[in-house]
Amino acid sequence: MKPIELSFEFFPPKTAEGVEKLRASRKELAKLSPKFVSVTFGAGGSTQQGTLDTVLEMASEGFEAAPHLSCIGSSKDNLRAILSQYREHGIRHIVALRGDLPSGMGEVGELRYASELVAFIRQEHGEWFNIEVAAYPEFHPQSKSPRADLENFACKVKAGANSAITQYVYNADAYFTFIGEARKLGVDVPVTPGIMPITNFSQLMRFSDMCGAEVPKWVARRLESFGDDRESIREFGLDVVTGLCRRLIEGGAPGLHFYTLNGAQASKTICERLDFKSA
Repeated sequence: MKPIELSFEFFPPKTAEGVEKLRASRKELAKLSPKFVSVTFGAGGSTQQGTLDTVLEMASEGFEAAPHLSCIGSSKDNLRAILSQYREHGIRHIVALRGDLPSGMGEVGELRYASELVAFIRQEHGEWFNIEVAAYPEFHPQSKSPRADLENFACKVKAGANSAITQYVYNADAYFTFIGEARKLGVDVPVTPGIMPITNFSQLMRFSDMCGAEVPKWVARRLESFGDDRESIREFGLDVVTGLCRRLIEGGAPGLHFYTLNGAQASKTICERLDFKSA
């Protein structure tokens, strides 16, 4: 059986304390030998410099670092300049996204969809970049229908994406159903499930409302019942997410992509419970 590959997502820190926290977190997670780490990119490129700085620092530490790149709110010239900058620094892995229009910004940009961004990257740089795209097992909240969302995903792959990472899921069946439907459309690239460790109930529900990810009712009710008991929330969250990851692995998922929120402990503990050994 092919080994399961781990990857971790971070965001560019905005304070000196945040920089130190991220450095400590990735030092811990590096012990799990991730295939790559990704770094988010703010709406309309609002964290462009922070993304570049964080990616280059991680690359200098030996990580395969993959910057996120969103096309909404950006011109082709701006995207061209960013891609050239990454290439000049030897970065070969990109997470290509549509992105969300930041509040107050009226211009969508020259590229409206992630599939157009993927095609643009291929047109400009051929096979230089390994391109990841997003997938939505429970479908994107702005999508017209699950079918339309699935077809949009297939368009991104047809445009040249190498692989995909899903929005985080807590329902393994949603992931497996999505994979089955995508395969029927001829999509054969690896699709790695996104994993969000549970450490804060109100934060989790807020994120899930924004991105359209479903938190199973029984999980939400149990978390709510713990009130402010952070330790119980943490332990229950570890049990739920570890069980989810185990089922995903046993069902054939090619890897696990952890949304770390720049912390290490929850992701590290889950991986160790799954017998991924720290170096």
